[in-house]
Amino acid sequence: MTRLLSAARWDVSLQFRNGFYYVSAFTATVMIVLLKQFDVADFGYWWPAIITGNLTINSFYFMAGIVLLEKGEGTLEAQIVTPLRPWEILGSKVLTLGLLSLFETLLMIVIVQDVRFNWFLLVTGVALYIAMLSLYGFIVVARYDSISEFLLPSALWTMGFSLPLLYYFDIWRSWVMFLHPLQGILILLQAAFASVPAWQIVYGYAYSILWTGIVAWLSLRVFHRFVVTKEGARKK
Repeated sequence: MTRLLSAARWDVSLQFRNGFYYVSAFTATVMIVLLKQFDVADFGYWWPAIITGNLTINSFYFMAGIVLLEKGEGTLEAQIVTPLRPWEILGSKVLTLGLLSLFETLLMIVIVQDVRFNWFLLVTGVALYIAMLSLYGFIVVARYDSISEFLLPSALWTMGFSLPLLYYFDIWRSWVMFLHPLQGILILLQAAFASVPAWQIVYGYAYSILWTGIVAWLSLRVFHRFVVTKEGARKK
């Protein structure tokens, strides 16, 4: 735990120095101002879509930015020779990004709407989304060494993130959507603001935890391949 907290302090310092917190504050401010312009009786219906869209930046792209910064400075590889374990290096990034995203999300909802929502479902839904997408972001970015190499392919890697919204907005109501890794999390976020069947909440937690575990396992394998042994490094 001490090593994890030390790694988290380093990540917070890195994120602060490179403006991640300023970007998050700016995004939250813009979203709050924009949403306040709409006279919507039921914001709860729109929050799941707004939250997932915003968290994609705070998870996938923020993780990619952190990894590329550390690669450029040589600090990611340097951490290998420290007592830190790979899961602690990745876990600290997930933890710090999760706390930042959770604070931003709660701030937006409370200011725009109010506090009348299921806090447990929202917090756990946000935590699972951040964990899954940030680790997925690491899996994708680990093979790249610069932002210019990463940006264009990243559009393809993130193309499927919004597919569960087709089901949510009744555009395509197919059972196939329940196979999507993010469908369960979207249901949890929906349940934070509206009533959903109990079996869907159970499915949401079970399926999301399953996929988070799969992505965590894959991220550790990718860490070993691209950071520790560098056997999968891109040739220049």
